Amino acid sequence: MKSEKDKMLAGELYDALDPELVESRERARDLLHDLNVTREKEQDVRRRIMTELLGSGGDSVWMQPPFYCDYGSNIYLGERVYFNFNCIVLDVCEVKIGDYTFFGPAVQIYTGTHPLNASLRRTQEFGKPVTIGSDVWVGGGVIILPGITIGSRTVIGAGSVVTKDIPDGVVAAGNPCRIIREIQEDDGDAGSRPSVP
Repeated sequence: MKSEKDKMLAGELYDALDPELVESRERARDLLHDLNVTREKEQDVRRRIMTELLGSGGDSVWMQPPFYCDYGSNIYLGERVYFNFNCIVLDVCEVKIGDYTFFGPAVQIYTGTHPLNASLRRTQEFGKPVTIGSDVWVGGGVIILPGITIGSRTVIGAGSVVTKDIPDGVVAAGNPCRIIREIQEDDGDAGSRPSVP
């Protein structure tokens, strides 16, 4: 018989009030509290907390508190991922993020969702994993919905709501987020500015 945690990670209906899951969330909340009250000079403390909190990548993440998540242990980061202030990752399913990906302030990544049936929604929820490639730039205030994949080297314009997968190497923006154009090799050369919404 599957545990509620196993069902949660598999994207199946599960009970979020299961004692094991409640304990895991409380552990994350305590670590996040400690992280979010650190001072800028306490980088070693932040590094220790992030290494303990995250599934991987805590040893190289560049984090500007405050930061919030559900479990932390379901977040897997590549090398040197950057989170600006006030980002939220609801990681009831896995969130995988590639190397050198940057998140602007107040980015929200959601894996959790709920049944449409109201009576079922009272006791059950489920999730869908999110995957973000390497060298992605996600502008401030972006919302990434459950089940989304964003390709490598892509730029998501500020304030976008990403409701469907976005491929590699494009600029995409809007609500709902849509592809604006492909990124060219000469975009952002010295003396010029990329045209990103």
